[in-house]
Amino acid sequence: MQDSYFWGTGRRKTALARVRVRPGNGELKINNRAVEDYFPRLVWQSNVWQSLKTASLEGKVDVYIRATGGGLTGQAGAAKMGIARALIKMNPDLRPVLKKEGLLTRDSRMVERKKFGQKGARGKRQFSKR
Repeated sequence: MQDSYFWGTGRRKTALARVRVRPGNGELKINNRAVEDYFPRLVWQSNVWQSLKTASLEGKVDVYIRATGGGLTGQAGAAKMGIARALIKMNPDLRPVLKKEGLLTRDSRMVERKKFGQKGARGKRQFSKR
């Protein structure tokens, strides 16, 4: 068994994905589970596979992901970014291809905080004229 892993970290909202990539036969595990088991929706699954498809490396590398925090959408987005970063460490020539697809850009959108005296971030109490 090879020990030459390439590491990448991806984040989205409050989710964090720590990714290990090595040359192999296409195994992809998230928290020691198959992608289909961990992400039941096809949108989440395709999000995770996107970096590998863009780099045309599906079936050629083994990917192991440890995802924590947030929800499944955030974890899928974090995994996508983490895989892209790990692939760049493995082969720096992939950087222009992955960058063009926007896989290296951190999605900076976060939940806006609730304001005091209001019901939420934007929602105010109902106004009564009389």
